[in-house]
Amino acid sequence: MAADKSGVKIIAVNRKARHDYFVLETFEAGIELVGTEVKALRQGGVNLKDSWCSIDEGELFVKGMHISPYEKGNIFNRDPFRVRRLLMHKREIMRLLGRVKQDGLTLIPLSLYFKNSRVKLEMGLCRGKQLHDKRQDMARRDAKREIDRAMKQRQR
Repeated sequence: MAADKSGVKIIAVNRKARHDYFVLETFEAGIELVGTEVKALRQGGVNLKDSWCSIDEGELFVKGMHISPYEKGNIFNRDPFRVRRLLMHKREIMRLLGRVKQDGLTLIPLSLYFKNSRVKLEMGLCRGKQLHDKRQDMARRDAKREIDRAMKQRQR
C-alpha cells in the first residue's frame, strides 16, 4: 500500500461492488471529514462494503460507510456510521441526479484513497447484476484461470 509517483495511496477498496454491479462510469469526489476520522483512515479503519451514495436537496452524501473510532480520539470521535457529505461541483451532482432518476442507476463507493494530502472517494454509476450475470462472470474468470495454468504448464 505504498504511495506511487502520482501521490495516491489507496485506503480501502469495495470489492463487493464490482461483484454485485456493472460499473458504467466512475467519478472522484472529495469527502468532508473531521480530524479524528482522517487519523483513523491513516490507520486503515474503514469499511465500504455496505455503503451507497445518495443525492438529497442538491447535495451528495455517502451513507453506510464505517470509519472506526480513532483510539486516541476520546471525546472528539464521531459516530462511525454517520452520514458524510461528498464534495463535487453542483452541475456534476445535477447530472448524476438525472442519470440516477431517469435510468434507475445507483451510486456506489468503489474506493477511498489519499490523493496528496486529501481524502478522495471514487464512486461508480452502477446497474445491478442479476444472478445469471454473476455466474457468467465467475465462469469467465474460471476459464481464464484454466487457460493461464495451461500456458504456464506448456512453457515448462
